[in-house]
Amino acid sequence: MKRSIIISGGAGFIGSHVVRLFVNKYPDYRIVNLDKLTYAGNLANLKDIEDRPNYRFVKGDICDFESVLSLMREESVDGIIHLAAESHVDRSIKDPFTFARTNVLGTLSLLQAARLYWEGLPERYSGKLFYHISTDEVYGALEMTCPEGMEAPFTSGASSGSHHLAYGSEFFTEDRKYSPHSPYSASKASSDHFVRAFHDTYGMPVVVTNCSNNYGPYQFPEKLIPLFINNIVHRRSLPVYGRGENVRDWLYVEDHARAIDTIFHSGKVAETYNIGGFNEWKNIDVIRLLIRAVDRQLGRAEGADDDLVTFVTDRAGHDLRYAIDSRKLRSELGWEPSLQFEEGIERTVRWYLDNAAWMENVTSGDYLKYYEDMYKGR
Repeated sequence: MKRSIIISGGAGFIGSHVVRLFVNKYPDYRIVNLDKLTYAGNLANLKDIEDRPNYRFVKGDICDFESVLSLMREESVDGIIHLAAESHVDRSIKDPFTFARTNVLGTLSLLQAARLYWEGLPERYSGKLFYHISTDEVYGALEMTCPEGMEAPFTSGASSGSHHLAYGSEFFTEDRKYSPHSPYSASKASSDHFVRAFHDTYGMPVVVTNCSNNYGPYQFPEKLIPLFINNIVHRRSLPVYGRGENVRDWLYVEDHARAIDTIFHSGKVAETYNIGGFNEWKNIDVIRLLIRAVDRQLGRAEGADDDLVTFVTDRAGHDLRYAIDSRKLRSELGWEPSLQFEEGIERTVRWYLDNAAWMENVTSGDYLKYYEDMYKGR
């Protein structure tokens, strides 16, 4: 094999799309999917490639340093794409210790295993890369200086002709000071610092990316878009924090996977790249768009499910606005989003409607029992 790459968290939402892309695009790469199979990891996300000769799944915990080091030696790993993380803000508020363990200590475990293995090779760090995927939430929050929205100061081909508003004149750039506001974002910020410290201290080749909100197929239905699609289908309440005025920058998950591919192969060592959709939406507007798309595809009357929206008490420490400036990635490496948001939402709704069995399996928790039985005693 030309390369041997560990993709941590490869059975999760974003990770499964990255694994699929690399397995299909690079048949001469050995792709090792290392995943603990927590509630958010599901091998059903990768049924279509599970038998490929260049793919291997390993059930394991990134916090298990000795096992990670052993796996790196066994597979002669020269690249790590690190996606494994606890990522749901609400869960982090209830259980910050789990987020610190996985996101901070897990990242440190991978870094140390990579360092010891690579430094023991004759070529040391030559041809090696530790790629750490982070989040835009480490930057804190932005002000909404234009409540009704304005044309964004930059455009991309994917955004032309679509809803393309900015709700302020300030955007997250790669040199923005960190200011995390939740246990989740604090844990990710800490892991980012460890990655950069391993470059500065040991000379490890690293790259860090901070991405905006992802959406698309295979997303665990605790997140807004799949949760609300499922609730609309079953005519359940749509609980909206506050008045739904919080703004997020949305990116279709396959576009994120393409960006990871581009940066892994062409990005500069020790650089940070922001990945965003040039695509700001208020939460309430996303929800209205979802209602229209689901009702249309189910043949329901327009507005039939508008009354499902229910405003609830806002989340503690809820950041008002995120907005990524990813012009560095576009200008240096030529990446930009491929889909307009409305088109991406239509595709996403269609996928969840066509894969009701996947949704039922996930929401019932049956897949967890299946994996518990499969890996019992291992």
